[in-house]
Amino acid sequence: MLRVIVRRLLQLVVTLIALSALIFIWLRNLPGGPVEALLGERATPERRALLIKALGYDQPILVQYGKFMQRVLSGDFGNSIRTGDPVSEVIGRAFPATIELALVAMIIAVGLGVPLGYLAARHRGRLLDNLSIAGTLLGISIPIFFLGYLLKDVFTQNIHWFPPSGRISTGVDNTEVTGFFVLDGLLTREFDATADALWHLILPAFTLATIPLAVIVRITRASVLDVLNEDFVRTAEAKGLRHKTIRGRHILRNALLPVVTIIGLQTGALLSGAVLTEKVYNWGGLGTLITDSISGGRDYPVLQALILLAALVFVVVNLLVDLSYAFIDPRVRVR
Repeated sequence: MLRVIVRRLLQLVVTLIALSALIFIWLRNLPGGPVEALLGERATPERRALLIKALGYDQPILVQYGKFMQRVLSGDFGNSIRTGDPVSEVIGRAFPATIELALVAMIIAVGLGVPLGYLAARHRGRLLDNLSIAGTLLGISIPIFFLGYLLKDVFTQNIHWFPPSGRISTGVDNTEVTGFFVLDGLLTREFDATADALWHLILPAFTLATIPLAVIVRITRASVLDVLNEDFVRTAEAKGLRHKTIRGRHILRNALLPVVTIIGLQTGALLSGAVLTEKVYNWGGLGTLITDSISGGRDYPVLQALILLAALVFVVVNLLVDLSYAFIDPRVRVR
């Protein structure tokens, strides 16, 4: 098991180094580039030459990349072109909002998707199965931004069940400790703030969860159907084992590998889906920061750090997925 972990960690390091090199080269070859973004309308040949020298862009590309990696490893991503604040602080303010939203969305997707997929497979061809197939097709087909506006119109404008936007209501006492509003309320014993933050989370989290939920239901259904036809399941039933034992130990455990894989992929994909969801609900997380950095003056230092952060999250999630294989299926540890 230790050998598997070490091998996966080495692969993670190599992947991140390759990604950082690609991002570094790509951003410096975009039209305009950081120099034009910094100077704006004041750009003259003299100013450009001075800034290129000050930023070290006149040095060989390998030297630039080496210095860039030194700054990244020390947590220094420079300052935002738009605000002038350190990039780490800018991202630190937005990061908890997106992680909180994505985490709740994935809990909804997994908590509903795996049981629904299992039940649909057990009742193949019946009403529940047909409804699940139709529902998943609908969930995958509807664009997130359209669903977000639709739910927002119905549940906030017409029947007023949920707030229309934001992470917490104005006037609610909320002492920020970690930036995760639900957790902060629990840590500071401000339970009204926790309840209010959860109330604001429900609608955007459900909107973001629709596509992962639909995918997980379909994959779980297909995987369970495959396992149900295996000889060891029929043998367990013939021996008279309890249904709970057959379901947990023989069916679900053997059907989990493809489900866990898709959960890992969908967790990374939630970061891209969060861009649209956050704009609809004015959430103020990384999605909003990405759009503001692109449209608000080509904030290259922030964009560079955001892409690296998204890559890191995606790679770490897939590392955890790979490690979970060894716990679900002992044969992976042997290989």
